[in-house]
Amino acid sequence: MSTLRRHLHPLSCTDRPVDMASRRPLRDLSGLPILAAFADNWENAKCFQAREGDLMINTYPKSGTTWISEIVELILHNGDTKKTQRGAIYERVPFLEFAVPDLPTGTEILNAMESPRVIKSHLPVQITPESFWEKNCKVIYVARNPKDVLVSYYHFHRMAVVHPDPGTFDEFIQNFMKGNISYGPWGDHVKGWWKLAKQRDILYLFYEDMLEDPKREIKKVMKYLGKNLPEDVLEDIKQRTSFKAMKENQMANYSTIPSNVMDQSISPFMRKGTCGDWKSHLTVAQNELFDEYYKKEMSDTDLTFRF
Repeated sequence: MSTLRRHLHPLSCTDRPVDMASRRPLRDLSGLPILAAFADNWENAKCFQAREGDLMINTYPKSGTTWISEIVELILHNGDTKKTQRGAIYERVPFLEFAVPDLPTGTEILNAMESPRVIKSHLPVQITPESFWEKNCKVIYVARNPKDVLVSYYHFHRMAVVHPDPGTFDEFIQNFMKGNISYGPWGDHVKGWWKLAKQRDILYLFYEDMLEDPKREIKKVMKYLGKNLPEDVLEDIKQRTSFKAMKENQMANYSTIPSNVMDQSISPFMRKGTCGDWKSHLTVAQNELFDEYYKKEMSDTDLTFRF
């Protein structure tokens, strides 16, 4: 077992009691609401030292983070699935700001890793550690339409007990539109990274584009990472990162996470992976209200989304 696997081993032991201090209220972090457990470790996250060659994968939550992480892993390892089966996705692509009681933090895991590292984060531009820019790290950002993010994030709150109780769906909609959820306003997040992508070497992708033509988007990632893989390898990566394949892949579907951390009997981590699921959740009145919110949020940007 590698050093990293030994370090993470407790996370994979479903018989190990974990004090999750569940359903704690959000904490304010320089005006940004963050999970209380994550805020407890914020000084370490803020001072995190990126290294040359590191790659950050950043998204607003529930916007295809695990999907793009698996694509990146396969591209970096030339499609070799033995390499991507060496550990669960959260081991191979550690979560920078992750922190819950009795488990190693994201910063601890990353500091113990050899370079180059692939790093997951949901941090908005304004509080991303400066070291990423000082070391000229590459960043892949994935954005998703807010109605599907809303629905997916609601179901995630229901099953991931480190989050506050989401309340009713209608209450969650109100909190989402006000930005009173972890990582704050969706609009600020996607617009902040969109603006920075015009100034820095950042690959900005859209979830809906990835659904529409996976191989086209995989090729964009390949080019950005400086790789040149043959068509048969790209086709294999496309097949292995389909929603069905990843849902069945224990190293990608978070099934090794203890049920007292994520209770997938309430809602699976990989739930639907589609565009337009919001239509089966939002009432006509809720949709009209959300359309007004979206129009206002996007009034100051050329960034647009497909629903």
